[in-house]
Amino acid sequence: MKILVVNAGSSSIKLALYTWSDLSCIAGGLADFGVGEGLAEITLEYREVVSKTRVSAQSYRDGLLYALDSLKNAGVIGSHTEICAVGHRLIHGGESLREPVVIDEEVKKVIRSFQPLAPLHIPAGLEAIEATEALFPWAVQTGVFDTGFFADIPPAAYLYPVPYEWYTEWGIRRFGYHGTSHLYACERAAQMLGRDLASLRLITCHLGQGSSASAVQGGKAVTNTMGFTPLEGFMMGTRSGTVDPGIITYVQKHYGLTVNEVEEILHKRSGLLGVSGVSGDYRQVYEAAKAGNPRAKLALEMYAYRVRAMLGALAVTMGGVDALVFTGGIGENAKELRAEICRGLECLGLNLDPDRNVHASPDAEISAPTSSGKILVIHSREDYILAREAKRLVEKLEKQRVRTQNESN
Repeated sequence: MKILVVNAGSSSIKLALYTWSDLSCIAGGLADFGVGEGLAEITLEYREVVSKTRVSAQSYRDGLLYALDSLKNAGVIGSHTEICAVGHRLIHGGESLREPVVIDEEVKKVIRSFQPLAPLHIPAGLEAIEATEALFPWAVQTGVFDTGFFADIPPAAYLYPVPYEWYTEWGIRRFGYHGTSHLYACERAAQMLGRDLASLRLITCHLGQGSSASAVQGGKAVTNTMGFTPLEGFMMGTRSGTVDPGIITYVQKHYGLTVNEVEEILHKRSGLLGVSGVSGDYRQVYEAAKAGNPRAKLALEMYAYRVRAMLGALAVTMGGVDALVFTGGIGENAKELRAEICRGLECLGLNLDPDRNVHASPDAEISAPTSSGKILVIHSREDYILAREAKRLVEKLEKQRVRTQNESN
C-alpha cells in the first residue's frame, strides 16, 4: 500500500509517494502549470532517476495522471489501486477545524468558505482534492491544515486592536500559516540538538515564494508573522507583506483604485516583483542584483531587513531564543540571504559561521562555535507530516470499523 501526498499551489502541485509500512518516501514530483497555455512541466524523482518533460495538461487531474502513469511505467508502483490514502495540505479551516481530518463534503464546504482569505491557495487545494477523489475513489482523502499548528496562540497574540466585535461577529483574528513546515522544522531541530522539544525556544523561518516565521516555545507556537491572511508579515515573491493599512485607504481615496485592484496589486504585483521590477523569483532578482540592477539590489536589502526585524520581535516574545531554523526553498539555498539576515542578530546570541553557511546543505548547523544560540538549515518536509497524519487517520478509521463490527456481533 502507498500514500500519495499532494501539496497544491496556485500554479503548481507537489507530489510525494510514501510506503505505508515505514513511511519511506520513494518518489517525488512537481507539476508546474505556469509554463504555457495548456502545458505542464512534470519533474519526477525516483530511484535516483530524475525525469523532466512537458506535456499537455490543463488541470491538476491531467498532471497527476501523467505523473502516476510515469511512476507505474518505471515500476515504482504496480497500479493506481496501491494508493490507499491521499494526504492534502489544506490552507485554512478557521477556528472550527484545526486537527488533521478525513475530507468529506462538510470539510470542503468549510474550506471553501475561507476562499476570500487565501485566494491564491484555496481554489487550487479544492481542485486537487476533486482530482484525487476522481482518480482514487477507493482511497481515504485526508488533510492537514496550515493553521492547525497555531491553535494554541494566546488571545493577546491572535487578536487585532480593532473593535472586539470584528472578532466575535466576523471572525477577524490572526491565524498563522505554513504550519506543516514549521511543525516539521521544530521536530527536526529538537532531534539535531539532542533536546526535548518542550525545553526549547525556537524561531522557525520558512522562506519561499510565500514566507513566514514562527516563535515556538515548549513545543507550542506562540505566534506567526502571517495573520488573518497569508498576506501579512514578510515581504515575499509577489506579496507585499505587512504595510501601513493607511496606504490602502489613501490610494483608494486619492488615486481611485478599487478594492479588487488593490487586492490584485498586494497579492500579485508587490514584494520582490514590485520593488525590483524584475521578477517575483528570488533567484532571478539575485542575478539581476549581481549584474548591477539597483532596484533588484534594493529589493534584496528590503527583504533581508524586514525578515531580520521580525525575527527580533519573535525572540522578544519568548525572552530569548535557543535556535533559529531556516527552511523552505529560499531559506535552504540562499546562503547570501541567510548571512544578511543574521547580520545584527548577534545581540540575541545568534552568531553565524560564514564558512559553515557557505558550504551548508540541509540538514546542517551554521552557527559559530561561540554562538550561545544555534542556527540551523533544515530541509522542509511538509510531505512527511502529511503522510504521517494520513496513515494515522486511516488506522484510526480501521480501529473504529473493527470496534463497530465487534459491537454489532
